[in-house]
Amino acid sequence: MGDKAHTHPGAAGRASAADHPTSVRNVVLVGHSGSGKTTLVEALALTAGAVNRAGRVEDGGCVSDYDEMEHRQQRSVQLSLVPVEWDGIKINLLDTPGYADFVGELRAGLRAADAALFVVSASDGVDGSTRMVWEECAAVGMPRAIVVTHLEAARADFEEMTRICAEAFGGDDPDAVLPLYLPLRGAPAPDGHAPVTGLIGLLSRKLFDYASGERVESEPDGERLPLIDEARSLLIEGIISESEDETLMERYLGGEQVDVKTLIEDLERAVARGVFFPVLAAAPAADGARQGLGTVELLDLVTRGFPTPLERAAPRVTTPEGAARELRMCDPGESLVAEVVKTSSDPYVGRISMVRVFSGTLRADQTVHVSGHGLADRGHEDHDVDERIGALSTPFGKQQRPVSHVIAGDLACVARLTRAETGDTLSAKEDPLLMAPWRMPDPLLPLAIEAHSKPDEDKLSQGLARLVAEDPTMRLEHNRDTHQVVLWCLGEAHADVALERLRGRYGVQVDVVPHRVSLRETFGGPAAGRGRHVKQSGGHGQYAICEIEVEPLPNGSGVEFVDKVVGGAVPRQFIPSVEKGVRAQAARGVAAGHPLIDVRVTLLDGKAHSVDSSDAAFQTAGALALREAAAQARIHLLEPVAEVSVLVGDDYVGAVMSDLSGRRGKVLGTEQTSGGRTLIRAEVPEIEIGRYAVDLRSLSHGTARFDRRYARHEPMPQQVADRLPAEVRAAS
Repeated sequence: MGDKAHTHPGAAGRASAADHPTSVRNVVLVGHSGSGKTTLVEALALTAGAVNRAGRVEDGGCVSDYDEMEHRQQRSVQLSLVPVEWDGIKINLLDTPGYADFVGELRAGLRAADAALFVVSASDGVDGSTRMVWEECAAVGMPRAIVVTHLEAARADFEEMTRICAEAFGGDDPDAVLPLYLPLRGAPAPDGHAPVTGLIGLLSRKLFDYASGERVESEPDGERLPLIDEARSLLIEGIISESEDETLMERYLGGEQVDVKTLIEDLERAVARGVFFPVLAAAPAADGARQGLGTVELLDLVTRGFPTPLERAAPRVTTPEGAARELRMCDPGESLVAEVVKTSSDPYVGRISMVRVFSGTLRADQTVHVSGHGLADRGHEDHDVDERIGALSTPFGKQQRPVSHVIAGDLACVARLTRAETGDTLSAKEDPLLMAPWRMPDPLLPLAIEAHSKPDEDKLSQGLARLVAEDPTMRLEHNRDTHQVVLWCLGEAHADVALERLRGRYGVQVDVVPHRVSLRETFGGPAAGRGRHVKQSGGHGQYAICEIEVEPLPNGSGVEFVDKVVGGAVPRQFIPSVEKGVRAQAARGVAAGHPLIDVRVTLLDGKAHSVDSSDAAFQTAGALALREAAAQARIHLLEPVAEVSVLVGDDYVGAVMSDLSGRRGKVLGTEQTSGGRTLIRAEVPEIEIGRYAVDLRSLSHGTARFDRRYARHEPMPQQVADRLPAEVRAAS
């Protein structure tokens, strides 16, 4: 695999629409921030003849990180599709951000892809988040390969990095993670570091020298043969152990020579089945060079070893009403099923939807059914509409290259789908279908915002709606208790991108304000109150008097109203009026303006007037009575408490539990899980975990994750309440 001769880059060139699923490969690049994914994509595009120099298209822009925001932040913040062609195969390269805040873009890439390239920096190693993504891919059987980058670094060691990858990714079978090539180093520099100038093919026993800027094949000298043979034997044993031919290992151990063609075929099948994970090396092309080191080998691996869309199991689909439907695997002639994996807005074209077609054929100007369900908790309303799509195109940097159709297994962009959101299903209008949305992390960092001015206020609602339509990892909340508009994000970088998009893309200036939690009030003990509303100012007067008693109730009881009036002191028709007034005042609060809960209000007595009493008068009297009772009692401030579950590596359990205790949390228990991780369950006041998404990432070096859900309200300790800022303590 990859040991063929390629005389020139451009053995392929630009990718156009594919004509059959067998001629498509969908590959997502995964790795931590700074591992070199985007650089690798640009190097592959150069080798495939799709760009005129590393990372550049005709207009001078980059093929991957072409967004101005990405240039400013010096990192990828969104999923990018870069299609190239190699040996007649269209390769859709999906470049994903490596920073944890943009994991939603990574999950979209995993959803759209059929195989993954894990990009690992030789100088930085394998981080915890990359291991977690590897485990996710393993759980669904996604084929994977590993690419080691940054070999030019002074402390880069390919052999050591291969060992680390085998340990991190091999699990119970580290021999399933082995290199296909070894780096070929040139003459040492004055600092003693020998640069990597080529590769040694272990199966072919050939040298591939990139020192001239193009791949040159030659025979190895005698000094290198022992090194090649040792690594080659390990590779052959690893390939044979995963072979579907159970007799091959016996024959090999019996001394039979296995021919290279058989080994390559077994290797390709093992990679496509997701049971063998080859390690390769790659580096960008030097200035003026036409091929980057290892890029030919990598393109060969993708085209010959990675599976076609036909080898991916058909997605589960239902009708919009929920009835199950069976779908044949990736058939261009089957009923249309496509999914919006990314939504973006272009100032000139409008909304652009990147779609993966799983079944059928999508054609330009076709009317499709757009269906979105299951994301109501993220601010996405369920919807089923028919829309006429605009132009179809294949993206390449800022350019959109038009195509007439997109077959099952391929990816493309659709213009002017006004209702389609990320995660929606496109299907035939006469046969509407729905794919279940993919699993997304919960946004747990609140960002409270206000419009900067009146013109911004007019545009804010539409801008926010577009923002959450593009990004299902963002949740929009209009908090009824605090009257705040809250964007829930995955982290600070995610929040920064949201604010910048509001300003730059939608022209909305917003101010970030302190986030307030939904506090409550309750009575600390029993109290009585008398509400007197008597007015006479000409004409019809107002007359209502009522006497109540208030007592606290257990947590979760709400507001209970009891009628104990005797003798008709309050006429029967006005008792519901008193209750209405009491409940209205309880909703407004009696001390700091937070809703009153967990009390029993008992109506004991009162007075009425045959002419001047009315529904409105007794509502006012009930509210006044509750306020007078509150003035005589101690009012407790209640804070929301969340149930928190933290999944963390065993090395960080002590630090996480200590941190939770420092947040006034109560640890309820721990549970050992697979992969050397522990699940910690605790109850923590919500006011203490506003920034926990950021703090936990720092505490665990990005390896922990958590979820939370509301448990109940509990009395806030007085010393804590006294420290609260006035704007937090008082409701708006």
